[in-house]
Amino acid sequence: MPSVLVFGATGVVAQFLLPRLVARGEHVIALSRQPPASEHGDDRIEWLRGDLFAEVPPLPAAEIIYSLGPLDAFADWFERAAPAGVHRVIALSSMSAESKQESSDPAERDLAARLRGAEARLLQAAQTRTIACTVFRPTLIYGSGRERSLARIARLALRWRVLPIPYGADGLRQPVHAADLATACLAARENVATFGHTYALGGGERLRFDTLLERLRAALPRWVLPLPVPLWLLRLAARFARGASVAAAIARLRVPLVADNATAARDFGYAPRAFTAQDVLAGPLNRADFLGK
Repeated sequence: MPSVLVFGATGVVAQFLLPRLVARGEHVIALSRQPPASEHGDDRIEWLRGDLFAEVPPLPAAEIIYSLGPLDAFADWFERAAPAGVHRVIALSSMSAESKQESSDPAERDLAARLRGAEARLLQAAQTRTIACTVFRPTLIYGSGRERSLARIARLALRWRVLPIPYGADGLRQPVHAADLATACLAARENVATFGHTYALGGGERLRFDTLLERLRAALPRWVLPLPVPLWLLRLAARFARGASVAAAIARLRVPLVADNATAARDFGYAPRAFTAQDVLAGPLNRADFLGK
């Protein structure tokens, strides 16, 4: 079986990918800034400590690489230090590469440019080395309870027992379960049709943002008060907020941030699940989530 090197191995998607790689009998080498303690880890996984933004240790030979962490740092490392013997790379980018290109926030426009630049550098470096490379651009990821988007919103709602719902926020969202991204990583790996391509990957359901929040509220383990907030009030508040990111985020509430899954479905059978709100807080809750109660 091949040796597989996984960057970002303690991240959201890796949580679902690593067990599947192990179950296939593959030799898994997992790289993370903070590997799990030995008593909490899987002894079938070879854990290494490394930071793409600082220092990466000498790596064992591997045929396949999954990049599940920051793409710009991985692309920089891959350009200068891709190990010999690698013949396949699958890397996660983000739909922010598309959705934030025209943002009113300069920092968000810079993020989109960095992502697109990293994608291009990675694909070019792989082509130069005759390595098959595929890039995924997922939409809003959920499913582990540790994300900084929906899971954070849910935990704040539990803490304060109220969830503001921006009234009229009809911009479509397409949350994608991290387990479906792990499935895509495996499905595309040996599929020649995916070599050298970039795919937008969304979930199996498109929802208005306000509807998405209502679904999330209904799935919380305690009752939370829905608090409708008109968009004009949010826009007014944004004028007094520091930084351009708040205004940009409010402006996107009426903008669709979705992916066309048709090409991925055609090329490697991508078929993600509908939004499962109960999985947003799939991880364990602690006392802080319930106001210390």
